[in-house]
Amino acid sequence: MIAVMTPAPALAAGSVGSVETRYLDLPKPLRLDCGRELHPIRVAYETYGTLSPRRDNVILVCHALSGDAHAAGFSKAPPEESTRDGFGAEDRDGTAGKGLGWWDGMIGPGKAFDTGRFFVVSTNLLGGCRGTTGPSSTDPATGRPYGSDFPVITVADMVRAERAFLDELDIERLAAVAGGSLGGMQAFEWAILFPGQVDAVVSIASTHALHPQGVAWNAIARDSIMRDPAWQGGHYYGTGRKPDGGMGVARMVGHVTYLSAPAMSDRFGRRLQFADDIRYTITEPEFEVESYLRHQAGSFVKRFDANTYLYTSRALTYFDLARQYGGGSLARALGGVAARTLLIAFSSDWLYPPAASAEIEQALRTMGKPVEFHVIEAPYGHDCFLLEESRQTPIIRRFLGADHGADG
Repeated sequence: MIAVMTPAPALAAGSVGSVETRYLDLPKPLRLDCGRELHPIRVAYETYGTLSPRRDNVILVCHALSGDAHAAGFSKAPPEESTRDGFGAEDRDGTAGKGLGWWDGMIGPGKAFDTGRFFVVSTNLLGGCRGTTGPSSTDPATGRPYGSDFPVITVADMVRAERAFLDELDIERLAAVAGGSLGGMQAFEWAILFPGQVDAVVSIASTHALHPQGVAWNAIARDSIMRDPAWQGGHYYGTGRKPDGGMGVARMVGHVTYLSAPAMSDRFGRRLQFADDIRYTITEPEFEVESYLRHQAGSFVKRFDANTYLYTSRALTYFDLARQYGGGSLARALGGVAARTLLIAFSSDWLYPPAASAEIEQALRTMGKPVEFHVIEAPYGHDCFLLEESRQTPIIRRFLGADHGADG
């Protein structure tokens, strides 16, 4: 059975404490892969730790599809709904969870990304809805929200926006770029686009290209939003109607793909939610798992924009390193990477399976690149990268310690 975790204390040991999201406007237009230029661009960000005098201890942490800039510590303005995704997050976090950063267990003094040594930066990605310019932002050409007029973006575009942002902070080089899922994809784009500026890559539960099944599930999620009449062709802002129904279904689909069958069986089984026997209803949830998914959907639509989901999901499906940079060869795509690479995968993750990380490892070794690959046996599926923090921490600390002579 999956154990119910105790609520977090008010301020856990190793916390970065209370933090506030800040904002920076990029001074120049950004040229996108689709051929358009985007300007203005505002970037939401947070920082943790102290920047060294040589400005050489920076780790950029990149978030997954539904994350934001608040990666660690306690938000000074807790949101209505927590960004702490992951199976059983509410059981784990208790009432403290709504203010906690989405990767709080990994960032802080003595943690995987040790703020006693590193200056950790986290931004909300381009196209986001949590402070960085995205479809809900104002289009300067019309004075109204972009909606579906926002340009189609790629993971590479997200990384170029991050590079432009770091330029404004006068940060040229990164000790590491790290992230899980979509965050890991961004880390690889960094290593390829800016090979002389990244010392290390930490890619967790990620891939070089989403497998066809993942592409299919993302297509279903996007269609569920666009087929909702309240989507209104993407221009629903200010109309009093949002595609919450379609967005809720998209979240349900996504959430199921993040879990494993054994984890769902252990947590829910076929237990009924409200009665000792079935009630013969098609409109109301009968089983605990149905009620759980409805709860996840209801929480998600309160904090996330449907258009951002569409654009970010599409960027995920476009991501394909071999196609983009190698003429179909993953080894050629990674040939210019100068960074050391750490790959972590989870045995039960079928959405971003260990086989994908193994293919990256083999391609890097073929090109003579330094790489480590670890598979962690864990039952929670893709969500493991958010839940198995204690098992990832020693691996990451040892890996990052190698550059600094630390013993990890």
